[in-house]
Amino acid sequence: MRRAARFVRQTLVVTVVVLAGAALLVGVVVPGLAGAVPYTVLTGSMAPAIPVGSLVVAAPREAVAVGDVITFQRSRDGQVVTHRVVGVGASTDGRLAYTTRGDANTVADLDVVRPEQVHGVVWYHVPHLGRLAVLLTGPQRQAAVTSVAALLVGYAAWQVWQARRERRRGAASSAVTVSVPGAALASPDPRTAEGRREP
Repeated sequence: MRRAARFVRQTLVVTVVVLAGAALLVGVVVPGLAGAVPYTVLTGSMAPAIPVGSLVVAAPREAVAVGDVITFQRSRDGQVVTHRVVGVGASTDGRLAYTTRGDANTVADLDVVRPEQVHGVVWYHVPHLGRLAVLLTGPQRQAAVTSVAALLVGYAAWQVWQARRERRRGAASSAVTVSVPGAALASPDPRTAEGRREP
């Protein structure tokens, strides 16, 4: 019973640590190392490819092609939008411009997107992870990252401690103890029938 409870407890701990570590990895560490930026999808305009609440990670890229999903700042109201590029051409002044549209929309966006408005091309996205980012403010998000990092360090330390304890137990159980049956070394008892001497 104790073994089963310990197994369940360890499984829960491992699951929590793995999920927290994965969230920290894909939402903070990888984007930071790659110079990418995470964003949260708030509308369903890119469904079903990118559902509401997804965390998208956009990375800078010089060349943007038709079919790429880009995150850009809309010129009309300054909102950050993630839509697919459906056309590459030139604006009225002859400058490069992209036509975009959400996968769930039937018509293209009203405004074209210039290269300087593009924050990046979507590298990958994680469904539902953006919901957590929306719930947390800047300080709360930093505190969450610190807590997850501390959790991972603590789990690693716990694993090291467990391994050392198991090694010590193994060394103790494998120690050689010589045990010699007493009957094999004992001298005959003069009081026994076999060893008794007649006067």
